[in-house]
Amino acid sequence: MPEYLLLIHQDEQTWLAADPAVRQRTLNEHVEFMAAHADRLRGGNRLRPTSTATTVRHDEHGRTVITDGVFAETKEVLGGYYLVEAADLDEAIRIAADVPSPFGCVEVRPIHPHDEP
Repeated sequence: MPEYLLLIHQDEQTWLAADPAVRQRTLNEHVEFMAAHADRLRGGNRLRPTSTATTVRHDEHGRTVITDGVFAETKEVLGGYYLVEAADLDEAIRIAADVPSPFGCVEVRPIHPHDEP
């Protein structure tokens, strides 16, 4: 059965500034989401803030360049993800619609298995 990555994008600053009760309610909703979709859920985690990120790139000479932080051109950053198994994209979208994301959105991406060309 195909797998899809549900990428949770959020405005990190809005999340950090939110009322603690709102943040706790959102975390509780994620626990409920995981229970409701346990039969399709294959993994997932919350990510640490972007201030803890390290970006690895290669320059024009092929040398590795390591930089602290992320450099997205947006306020919304990747905040977490779920790996789900779904019959097709429509089912993955229905599952994604249940992901609590009051501070952003959920992107649905099909996984490209290693054994496919």
